[in-house]
Amino acid sequence: MTPSKNVNSLQPSDAGGVGNISDNQQKWIELNLRITVCRLCPRLVAYREGIARAKKRAFRDWEYWGKPVPGFGDPHARLLVVGLAPGAHGSNRTGRMFTGDSSGDFLYAALHRVGMANQPTTVNRDDGLRLRDVFITAICRCAPPDNKPTPEEIRTCQPYLEAEMSLLSGFQGIVALGSLAFHQVLAIYRSKGHPVGREDFAHNAFYDLGDGLPWLLASYHPSRQNTQTGRLTPAMFDAIWQRAKRLLDEE
Repeated sequence: MTPSKNVNSLQPSDAGGVGNISDNQQKWIELNLRITVCRLCPRLVAYREGIARAKKRAFRDWEYWGKPVPGFGDPHARLLVVGLAPGAHGSNRTGRMFTGDSSGDFLYAALHRVGMANQPTTVNRDDGLRLRDVFITAICRCAPPDNKPTPEEIRTCQPYLEAEMSLLSGFQGIVALGSLAFHQVLAIYRSKGHPVGREDFAHNAFYDLGDGLPWLLASYHPSRQNTQTGRLTPAMFDAIWQRAKRLLDEE
């Protein structure tokens, strides 16, 4: 199976030739542009740009992205993966979700093992990574201090996630990485009038959100704190993606 052109490989310059791109691709380009120029949260703007200027010693030769990070993956994905926010020296450096830090190393290796990624490692936006049937995004698009966006900052970012969900109209399931992403997904559906209850977060727990809505599968976030302490092991994480794949195959 050949993966589709992943959506954040589409750039505003792709719109230059009439007939070169589809209406859906044009919408992705416009959405990604809106995301990357966003400056609505002063605290996050100051932090992400400050990190990009100061850099980390190990990455002093890098030109940091230092902007909000759009989602990444298959534009025809049946599975939506929702995380928390870009890492200060991961996505905030590379410009692609879960790329350039230990969380991404853990995530993409697991997706490769289950056949949803064409390679197990990723280092930058141009390293050839392609996802199959998966789109990865987050509830907050800027790297937050201490990895803790405020509730107001998450609400400000919500329209971007909703727009991605709209463009991914065919997705059938959601994997929420961490409790904040889990509860924000539920909040989005409640805000649209769906009778979604206030569920408790638990690793590898399955939630039926109701008729006409995608199912929801919860996972611990692949943060360094979780993976290095053994709270989330490779076997536990593999079980998430194997279960998600089975659920999609049953549709």
